[in-house]
Order: sequence, then C-alpha cells, then structure tokens
Amino acid sequence: MKMDEDNAPNYQQGFEISGDLSSQSKFFDDDGRLKRTGTLWTASAHIITAVIGSGVLALAWATAQLGWIAGPTVLFLFSFVTYYCSCLLASCYRDPVTGKRNYTYTEAVKSNLGGFKFKICGFIQYFNLAGTTIGYTIAASISMMAIKRSSCFHEKGHDSRCGVSGTPFMVLFGAVQIFLSQIPDFHEISWLSIVAAVMSFTYSAIGLGLGIAKFAENGKIKGSLTGISVGEVTQTQKIWRSFQAFGAIAFAYAYSNVLIEIEDTIKAPPPPETEQGTMKKATLISVITTSVFYMLCGCFGYAAFGDHAPGNLLTGFGFYDPFWLVDIANVAIIVHLVGAYQVFAQPIFAFVEGTASEYFPESKFITEELHVPVVGYKVNMFRLVWRSMFVCMTTLVAMLMPFFEDVVGILGAIGFWPLTVYFPIEMYIAQKKVPKWSRKWICLETLSVACLVISVCAAAGSVAGVIKDLQVYKPFKTMH
Repeated sequence: MKMDEDNAPNYQQGFEISGDLSSQSKFFDDDGRLKRTGTLWTASAHIITAVIGSGVLALAWATAQLGWIAGPTVLFLFSFVTYYCSCLLASCYRDPVTGKRNYTYTEAVKSNLGGFKFKICGFIQYFNLAGTTIGYTIAASISMMAIKRSSCFHEKGHDSRCGVSGTPFMVLFGAVQIFLSQIPDFHEISWLSIVAAVMSFTYSAIGLGLGIAKFAENGKIKGSLTGISVGEVTQTQKIWRSFQAFGAIAFAYAYSNVLIEIEDTIKAPPPPETEQGTMKKATLISVITTSVFYMLCGCFGYAAFGDHAPGNLLTGFGFYDPFWLVDIANVAIIVHLVGAYQVFAQPIFAFVEGTASEYFPESKFITEELHVPVVGYKVNMFRLVWRSMFVCMTTLVAMLMPFFEDVVGILGAIGFWPLTVYFPIEMYIAQKKVPKWSRKWICLETLSVACLVISVCAAAGSVAGVIKDLQVYKPFKTMH
C-alpha cells in the first residue's frame, strides 16, 4: 500500500533537532539503523542465490516422473504462485499505517496476524531454514564426490566402480562454513551472494548445454506424455515418485522465508518509490530468470535421458565427457552452495543472537565485540561458539541422512505451503481487510487449500522415499 506523503510518518524528525543530529540522517535510516545500501540488483542477486540452488539439478528427474504434459505445467504453476505470493509478502515489510519496518518474516507475521501464528510461523521458518542448510551440505558433498569420481572414470574407464565416501567432503564443507558464518549479518554478504549468483548461472548453463548436446546426439526426443512408465517402476512407486517430484519443484522455488530479510537490505528509494516496489521488481526479474532456466534444464534433461534422467543432472553421471566441463560445473555448484548456505543461515543466526541479547543484555560474552585485525572485522565470542555449533549440527545431520532427493522433497513440501502461500495470503487479507466470502477472499483461500493438498502429497512421497532408502543405509558409510 502506498502512503500519502503528507500523512507518512517522519522518523527523521529526531535527527533535525540540532545541526549535529541532522548530519546523522546522512548515515542512518528512518529507524535509527545504519543506512541500507542494497539495490534492485543486489536484491535480485540475493534471490537468485537463494532460488537457483541444487534444486535445479533435480528438475530433469522431476519432469521424468510427471511427463511432457504435467512436468512443464507444474513448473509454470509453481513459478506463478511463487511470484504472486512473494509480491503479497513484499507488501508486508512496512506497516501500512505507521510505516514501521518488519525486519524479519516472523516479525511481519506477528504484526499482521498476532502472537499465536507468529510462534507457529517462527518454528516452521527456522526449521525449514536449518533443513535447507542440511540439504545444501549434502548437495555440496555430492558435487565434491562427483569431481573425484569423474577423474577416476577418466583414468580407469566408465565401467570402473570408483566408490567415494561423502563424509570427508561434508566435514570440509562444514569447516568452510564455520569460517564464513562469522560474517556478522546479511548486509555484509552481498559480495558473496553476487559471486554465488554468477556460479549458479555457470552450472545451470553448463547443465543446460550438456543436456542440449546429449539431445542432439540422440537425434530424438525421449520421454512420454505421462512420465516414467509402469514397468520401469511399479504403479505404487510411480504415484509416490510423482508426489516427490512436486516436492522437488517446490524446493527449487523456495526463498520466501528469507524475502523480508532480503528486502531489509534495500536502501530507501526516492519518493514515491518504496522498498516494496523495488522488491517486487527484483522478484519479477529473479522469478522470470530462474523459471526460464528451470524450464530449459528440466525439459532438455528429460528429452536427453527420458525415463532414466538422473536425480542430479551433473552428479548422476548422465554425462561423462567432456569431464573437465562437468568438473567446472560441479566446482560452480560448490561455490554457489557455500554462498547459499549463508543466505539461509543468517536469519537463524540473527534470531538466536537477538533473543540472547534481549534476555542477557549485561553479558559481555554475548554482547562484547573483540577486534581481530587478521579477519578485518570484529568477533563476538557468543557468535563464534553458537554459529560454529550450528554448522557442526547441520553437518552431522547431513552425514546421518544423506538422501538428497528425499531431503529436497521433504523440505519443499514442509516449507512451500505455509511460508510461500498460507502466511503471505493471510497477511494480505488482514492488511487489506478483504471481506470474508467475497470473490477475492474465496480465490485466495482456494489457492491456499490447493497448495496445501499438493504439499501434503509431496511430503508423503518424500517420506516414502526416505523409508525405502533407510532399509539399505549404513550411517557414516555413504558411498557413491
């Protein structure tokens, strides 16, 4: 909602009392915090970093489960729902009456829907964020293993076993994240997001290019209108895998749980523009960009491999040559996931540290910043200990349950409906005071219920996949 400039609250009045204070308005925003420096392009980079993750590499497999009709249709519908609901959510950054900022997704829920839903939302959001970091740890280790296996296949031939354990690579990824997790907050990782966004384009483009080359080599379009055929899998497995494909696609579009945090990095544009206007433009740019990539990667991967499309296009060894190009793509995946991990972990860090400071304001362990010249920024002991413990926890869980497709499906199912659809719709209804049983209210609630049904089906399919995998799994002995 755009506010009339004459009636808009003026938070900078406090800075105009004296000449000394008025000069502070050059360095502080209307809420007294340091001026935000984010732009349309840094916001787009944050979104692309969050969205184009390891999920893109599972889209050929997801399309193979659904077929040429349902696959592209579901991809398009998820992209539309994500964009529409993200625009509703972007409008919740400021209170439409007072102009007060909501710094996090959960604060937006609390100010619009009240305390009970705030608690539910907080639990789901932080659970989903933590789960995503686990999924990214698994994905990064799989890419590291793929590089090692690629070298082995190149030396010993494609029929060699070339078994590789994922545990050491997960530990290595975790060690890197312990170091990067000491970056204080979201505002200081813009450079990391930009690098990660470039990497995401790199490996997506390589995956797409290899898919097109494989398709051209085959000389025909593989696949069918209805997806993987019964015979390749049983009828029951086809149903479960189709549901799991919904979860994989939902995960590929998951970023709503960090949208408000990304919007909070954007500098105030000149009137009459607002942060939400900039965020909606960034969302449109990002969703169009990612949807084009997703459609191309999913469709060309399916056209190239048909029913046998691998669960991860660049690590399932649908491609052996040119091995150096596949290795470059996997390096790009690893670099991207290093940045994406931080994009999803920073809101968790901010919540825990903010809560600790609120409850223990006098504790030097929690509040004191120590300057360390070597790293170039201040180090907080609580931040060092707590963030290191969080990274160790996510790494351990990844080692205990390294089932990439299943974890992706579960996370997509759990996060998509409540965080991407339900809460944004409910906040919009509350904020705009949409009358109950009006046409708009019925349409919004119908969308919400339809997405709930899809999420439940996706969760069921993914849980069935985990149960199947656990029957033959031995902890800490993951071999590929």
